[in-house]
Amino acid sequence: MPIKIPADLPAYDVLTREGVMVMDPDQAARQDIRPLRIGLLNLMPKKIQTENQFARLIGATPLQIDLTLIRMSEHQTKNTAAEHMAEFYRPFQDVKHEKFDGLIITGAPIEHLAFQDVTYWEELREVMDWTQTNVHSTFGVCWGGMAMINHFHGVKKHMLDAKAFGCFRHRNLAPASPYLRGFSDDCVIPVSRWTEMRQDEIDAASGLRTLLGSEEAGPCLVEDPGHRAIYIFNHFEYDSDTLKQEYDRDVAAGTPINVPMNYYPDDDPSRTPLNRWRSHAHLLYGNWLTEVYQDTPYDIDAIGT
Repeated sequence: MPIKIPADLPAYDVLTREGVMVMDPDQAARQDIRPLRIGLLNLMPKKIQTENQFARLIGATPLQIDLTLIRMSEHQTKNTAAEHMAEFYRPFQDVKHEKFDGLIITGAPIEHLAFQDVTYWEELREVMDWTQTNVHSTFGVCWGGMAMINHFHGVKKHMLDAKAFGCFRHRNLAPASPYLRGFSDDCVIPVSRWTEMRQDEIDAASGLRTLLGSEEAGPCLVEDPGHRAIYIFNHFEYDSDTLKQEYDRDVAAGTPINVPMNYYPDDDPSRTPLNRWRSHAHLLYGNWLTEVYQDTPYDIDAIGT
């Protein structure tokens, strides 16, 4: 089944060319089925790239997905055209009286800031509390996941001495978890962050369980059943060349940066990187949507009651 997105959203043509099933709202209205209503709170500066990445993953399941793009109400992006934002995004204050089967909160390149110093932190706290009454399941990604685990459990983020940057092997710590259905014993995941969450502090918080972790990169995927949420601190959604784009950007700007580890063949930036995480990325997001589909009320208004 396809993902329902506007026919003029850039992701529509991108996904169509890749063979992902998409449909416009007129086509979806002719199907006698309730789609899963999924919100994407996009905090990344490159909005269109991020839309494509997440739409690709959640559009690859046998479920009809109705994707709603959400932005922070007062924060103005500098990297995406205002016309795109006005046409395709809804401010949180406009959707907060609505119900969603699932919500993805993306990362944001503001790791160096304390949470309370982020300009939209108070509204994001409102969003996170809102998920407990208006969203059936929430998926926090990278900084978004760190913000959620901090908000609900007080787990702190810690600055790293050097950027964790590259592709790292992660162990499957919970093979029986429905979120890891079909996962190998270990898998490769792209990592790009200046901060970390520490396993001992996650273990000390009540009700959390780490599902994926790395000896080099630390905890990665954490389940929080009490808040109907999962948090991932790394980037399964990345395209094959996303780490390359970040590396080339920093090199061009003269920013000190190491070659992303285990990414280029023989760690040679002149060679084309290989995508070794795509299949597990689809598994994880497909498993999440399957769990949402199985548990969410058919009457969407019953969410949170």
